[in-house]
Amino acid sequence: MSNATSGGPGRIAGNGAVTARAPAKVNVHLGVGPLRADGFHELQTVFLAVSLFDTVTVRPGDGLSLTVRGEGAASGRGPASVPSDRRNLVWQAAELLARHAGVRADAGLEVDKSIPAAAGLAGGSADAAATLVALDALWNTHATRGDLATLAAQLGSDVPFSLLGGVALGTGRGEQLSPVLARRRWDWALGIAGEGLSTPTVYAELDSLRATGTLPAGDAAAPTEPVITALRSGPPAALAAALSNDLQAPALRLRPDLRRALRAATDAGARAALISGSGPTVAALADDEQSAVRLAAELAGAGVFRTVRAVHGPVPGARLVG
Repeated sequence: MSNATSGGPGRIAGNGAVTARAPAKVNVHLGVGPLRADGFHELQTVFLAVSLFDTVTVRPGDGLSLTVRGEGAASGRGPASVPSDRRNLVWQAAELLARHAGVRADAGLEVDKSIPAAAGLAGGSADAAATLVALDALWNTHATRGDLATLAAQLGSDVPFSLLGGVALGTGRGEQLSPVLARRRWDWALGIAGEGLSTPTVYAELDSLRATGTLPAGDAAAPTEPVITALRSGPPAALAAALSNDLQAPALRLRPDLRRALRAATDAGARAALISGSGPTVAALADDEQSAVRLAAELAGAGVFRTVRAVHGPVPGARLVG
């Protein structure tokens, strides 16, 4: 197992179980270009991994089985529900790693979710990244960091960053990553809405708004230097001024109630607030940890979110735990 991915040698418990966890992400900058011939949009985005984690535990098994607990696990139907079959990226990650390593896809997979589904936080991508790390240790595939990153890119645009963590500039469809050194801690309150938003639906709405001239044509080349410079050294006012997300307008068009949620965040004292990724989570920037806790408490009582979490970043990507 690569130390760069695991943080150390594979940790296999006495019962043969291996556990890994991976973080949610916030796009502090997301520029979306035109639709490409392959059906994806050209992106230029700055990812920040934050301290809200999903955990994947894998055990020896005969064939693959998958159990999902926690956020979104109830029905497996709808944009905010998590399936427990081949539709889940966890299952797909297991099959992909098995083919790559030339081993049988035999494992019991258990996902404990804290990251809401269809929330613009890359919860499914985090699960896939954690699965790659855990199964690499369980199956002793000796995959390098580069191997896992290549597999991650095949699974989804956000999976490579879920594997990497920290701060990174993403280009292409988001899977081409350039790590950014940012030692400063950033504190946020994440306001999670009651219903999820389908990422393809939000992108389709963006294309529609651009086609009708409601929004200007897409350009993924907007400068990222201001947000990267702010992430590296601050102050919070600089990052607040640099936050941007091209998917915010279509998300608000699909969910007008999110305008109230954004306003509630700024009224509660956030430096700035934006929709995270394709939404509908609102990421509210705070000055420090105490401010984030106070902000989360106030937003929890505002009645506009299903739940609110105080988080910080950057944090590492998918790692073995326990």
